[in-house]
Amino acid sequence: MTVLRGRAGRGQGDAVRDDPLDAAQERRVRAVLALGGVPQADLPDGVQQVRLRLLERTASGRGAPRDVSAWAAVVASHLAMDWHRARRRQDRLGERLAALRQSEHPSGEDTSLLSLAVARGLDELPDAQRQVLVLRFYADLPVRGIAEELGIPEGTVKSRLHTAVRALRARLHEDEVV
Repeated sequence: MTVLRGRAGRGQGDAVRDDPLDAAQERRVRAVLALGGVPQADLPDGVQQVRLRLLERTASGRGAPRDVSAWAAVVASHLAMDWHRARRRQDRLGERLAALRQSEHPSGEDTSLLSLAVARGLDELPDAQRQVLVLRFYADLPVRGIAEELGIPEGTVKSRLHTAVRALRARLHEDEVV
């Protein structure tokens, strides 16, 4: 694993050095998973799945991806989509509404309403549109990077982004949030 991180030598803290994801990459993976709708309690498992897939990839002889951070974000978005397929959407929405009612932050009420509306809008998007939207705006990948990682043409990425943004904007206007 030291090859993945470009570190050499052994000593104290080898467990940290052998981690295929650095702290910034782990935060990015957590963010992609969270924005994909994965509950906070399941985020550590999602991060571990990304690590496992990276270790399996290198163990199979394919080596480390060219851009580990982008690769990890794409894998995380796939995991989030898998999670969506395994859970019913109505259950997640109910949990978010219950959490919103429990928090008593009147000054952040507008922000909370906007966050909830965006989350609901993301839930309503088709998986392919949600994936490119999250990778572009939340994982901050360029269109070319998304296209390369997903193995689709850049034009398809742009088209999905355009359609997803338009649908999300319409939803926010419909809910009178913006």
